[in-house]
Amino acid sequence: MPLSDALNRHKEGLLAALEVDDRERLGTLLPELRSADIAEILQDLLESEHELRARALLDCLPLERRASVMGHLHGEEQLAIAAGMGDDRLQAVLEEMGGDERADLFKALDDDRREALLRRMAHQEREELKRLASYEEGTAGALMTSDYVAIPAGMTVSRAMMRVRQTAPDAETVYQLYVIDPEGRLAGTMSLRQLMVARPGARVDDMMIHDVIHTSVDTPQEEVARIVARYDLLALPVVDEMRRLVGIVTHDDALDVVESEATEDFHKGMSIGALEDGVSRVPLWSLYRKRVTWLVLLVFGNLLSGAGIAHYEATISAQVALVFFLPLLIGSGGNAGAQAATLTVRGLATGDVGVRDWGKLFGRELLVAGSLGLTMALAVAPIGVFRGGEAVAMVVAVSMIAIVLFGSLLGMCLPFVLDRLGWDPATASAPLVTTLIDASGVLIYFGIATMVLPVG
Repeated sequence: MPLSDALNRHKEGLLAALEVDDRERLGTLLPELRSADIAEILQDLLESEHELRARALLDCLPLERRASVMGHLHGEEQLAIAAGMGDDRLQAVLEEMGGDERADLFKALDDDRREALLRRMAHQEREELKRLASYEEGTAGALMTSDYVAIPAGMTVSRAMMRVRQTAPDAETVYQLYVIDPEGRLAGTMSLRQLMVARPGARVDDMMIHDVIHTSVDTPQEEVARIVARYDLLALPVVDEMRRLVGIVTHDDALDVVESEATEDFHKGMSIGALEDGVSRVPLWSLYRKRVTWLVLLVFGNLLSGAGIAHYEATISAQVALVFFLPLLIGSGGNAGAQAATLTVRGLATGDVGVRDWGKLFGRELLVAGSLGLTMALAVAPIGVFRGGEAVAMVVAVSMIAIVLFGSLLGMCLPFVLDRLGWDPATASAPLVTTLIDASGVLIYFGIATMVLPVG
């Protein structure tokens, strides 16, 4: 049976058991589901305004599993569940959650709830939570977890193995171990495999890798994800300004960042503001507000195209056949520009290109866009001969080359300009580029036609 079919069957069984409050049936079905799948069921219940059933489902889980499921929920859903929990129960769940997930949920709570929870915590846990919650969103500090395995420098392998056994149950990952000096500074790293196959009397200082790839707490999360991907890391250690090890960013958290940033770039590429939640869960008013601003601005941008057409009314009246090719030409320029902008934006996002590469890319785009324009001109020229004669065909062909060339170069350059201004280059994608090229294409097309064709 496919995984989706089995999952749907379990979901139906769970929902049926919840309706009649069949705890025995729930106890049988829940262990067969993963935490992410249970979280998805909770999301469905919350969206259908069945909060009591969602809480009842969560109550059927052991504390450790409950914390794991909470970690898979989105912020608003976590708050809805937390609102129905007493401080004691919420504190117990928080203490079982991973360090980064715990900090995210804690920051989402209101001030009174945070203070009430902090008063119930032990001093060390309280200070650790406050520290994790203090880092700015979108940085390595906000992304990292403090649940890692650290080994003091100078230990023998046998003592280090004992340390791993003691700290592994609470660690996010045990496959990568970190060696710290007496001041807590990152001294080296080694894999669990290295430790397991080494002689018991050997010293970890002699085995560890001294040149550790690491990052600082204020590194942007996009850069963190790029480092993890570049070096194929299971986890990236994070240090403070004194090079003291304060946490790690695991590969799954880095993958979440990649997905989030890619989604944001896709939205911005279509002139949509960043959404606080998924498109199926964001409020209608918020969805409207995120989309309307750019659409209204682009409406006024398109007025430039109308102004250009009005300026060349005499040319259009004299050569009506030109109107037939207008959508074709400006559409081609817009498509070519959107392609160039997409390639540049993605190159900037992945670090494949930088501002220093502008000249090289401009030269390459000049050659490629020129070739594309020439090919498209040859394709459309016979239609021009058929519709308006050789003179119109020449105007259309030359305009095609000029518009595609201009559109491609504009699409390639605009992300660099926005990047230098400190704006997100993703804003330069399809709608903005095509609107600018539409207006420019009208002027280029009818300007060439006015110079070549008789209009009086």
